[in-house]
Amino acid sequence: MTQTLPEAEYSATEPADMVVLLDRAYELGETLIRSDFAAEYAYWKAEVLQDANAQSLKKQFLQAKEKFAECERFGRFHPDYNAALEQVYEAQQRLDEVESVRKYKAAESTLDELLTDISRTLAFAVSQSIKVPDNNPNPKASGCGNGGSCSCGSGGCG
Repeated sequence: MTQTLPEAEYSATEPADMVVLLDRAYELGETLIRSDFAAEYAYWKAEVLQDANAQSLKKQFLQAKEKFAECERFGRFHPDYNAALEQVYEAQQRLDEVESVRKYKAAESTLDELLTDISRTLAFAVSQSIKVPDNNPNPKASGCGNGGSCSCGSGGCG
């Protein structure tokens, strides 16, 4: 089910009042909260919290991460470094095999993509060169070195 937001009533000849902008932002937030995307996310988040198996595996994962963090302080030279790292990967894999966790991560990703799209739409309405933060560690077509609108030779984006 595709949901659309009401179209803004804005005239380019009148400056936007800060109160109007904030009001529209709150409206957008409320619309997002009532969306199917947010409902799906909240549902699966609650399911993960109620899933005893997921909670047990999460605890094991956090313990493995903690042990690895201790080893990591000494780097690859720590005698347990590789074993600790492998335990983290194995614990993560077991956790990812739980249905509620998989569905939660999928819903979280979908909601994150929606929020990123909204952020881009808002930012690019002002200027195509505005940087829009997102959670993607490997952005595809923006920023320095990725074909974005900045010149990396100038010392950075901007």
